[in-house]
Amino acid sequence: MHKLNYNFVTLLGIGNIKAAPGTFGSIFACIVLFVLFHIVNINNYLILFFLILITITSFVSINIYLKFSKTKDPKEVVVDEFVGQSIPIFMYEISHGYEKLTNDALIFYFIIFILFRIFDIFKPFPINYIDKNFQNAVGVILDDVIAGIYTVLSLILIILTKYYFL
Repeated sequence: MHKLNYNFVTLLGIGNIKAAPGTFGSIFACIVLFVLFHIVNINNYLILFFLILITITSFVSINIYLKFSKTKDPKEVVVDEFVGQSIPIFMYEISHGYEKLTNDALIFYFIIFILFRIFDIFKPFPINYIDKNFQNAVGVILDDVIAGIYTVLSLILIILTKYYFL
């Protein structure tokens, strides 16, 4: 059971990559969601159910993992990046009432990835507050959720700026 939990929180070992495991966790989320949305064409509600299930399981699994960890936010735990990165990608995918072209989706996935990583790395308020003051699974996941929400808000501002001013 411990091995199964470890594989889940590290996204099958992606968290063990020495350089930038969080970045690779985010890339993994982008790839998985791109495949689900654009190659397999799974129903949005089914993907939403999948993401909610991963999020709930993440809280439980990270809490279990932290009981045996020496740090409050171990670098190898990257399922939180998957959860946070999935928020802006899912919002992008459901925000269209028309068929999404693959090239457009790839561009937006790249922009979403970069914005999310910027917020996750630099941790503007309240991300920095949560990261420092919550020493449990809530803190590990919530900072990435907020980074995902900041990414969505940034995309909205970019799109509105482009629409109204350019």
